[in-house]
Amino acid sequence: MTIKLVSWNVNGIRAVSKKNEFWDWFDSTDADIINFQEVRAQESDIPKKLLNRDGFDTYFNQAEKKGYSGVATYSSIAPLNVTKGLGVDNLDSEGRVLEVEYPSFTLFNIYFPNSGMNAKRLDFKVEFCDVLLDRMLELTDNGVNVVLTGDYNIAHNPIDVYSPSNCEGKSGYLPEERAWLDKVEEYGFVDTFRLFDEGEGNYTWWSYRTRARERNAGWRLDYFYVNKDLVGKVKSARILSDVYGSDHCPVTLELDL
Repeated sequence: MTIKLVSWNVNGIRAVSKKNEFWDWFDSTDADIINFQEVRAQESDIPKKLLNRDGFDTYFNQAEKKGYSGVATYSSIAPLNVTKGLGVDNLDSEGRVLEVEYPSFTLFNIYFPNSGMNAKRLDFKVEFCDVLLDRMLELTDNGVNVVLTGDYNIAHNPIDVYSPSNCEGKSGYLPEERAWLDKVEEYGFVDTFRLFDEGEGNYTWWSYRTRARERNAGWRLDYFYVNKDLVGKVKSARILSDVYGSDHCPVTLELDL
């Protein structure tokens, strides 16, 4: 059985739902599990057309603050369990985590914090990331396969940004953020896209302010990671850079289970 997963930071689900490009993609996708980040809406404010999708069960984790953060997962496969948050009060008020348990793996749909101007939220982000990694390791130590997706708000390596020298010291490319992904890989988790494409110029986010997408002056911030025991089941991993509607584009993962 092949399962196809998609992840996309939609930069506001109400805003993107007004765009034809979004519906062209959403109505034609063959994904079994769709993950959105930066939903920026309370569940009660989400358009009914998006709440009631034939063939999908929908799960949301919303921020306490209206119009901020939030994640959503649409699943055509019935999960065994869905958990909102990491179980840590000071980390869970922003609606950044959905942990969705399936028979063959546990999926984390994550909207990672931005470390902010002058790294003012870096400590919060590092704590968030470390608690998440501890949870992932708890699962893998117990023989559970893990899929981690979302907008990480981290460009891992120089190849993942259009101009490494210009990105030094900027949020999303700080040494502490990149070191966390180094640690994730040291624990055996694998960046699935790099299993298939080690080339340059592969980005998932482009600033709206500088027409960056036209110049492909982007950052790769959106990923699918899996634990090492699941790597042999990875059939494909792609960046859908031709899909518009947000300042991010979708990324995909296919698993042959």
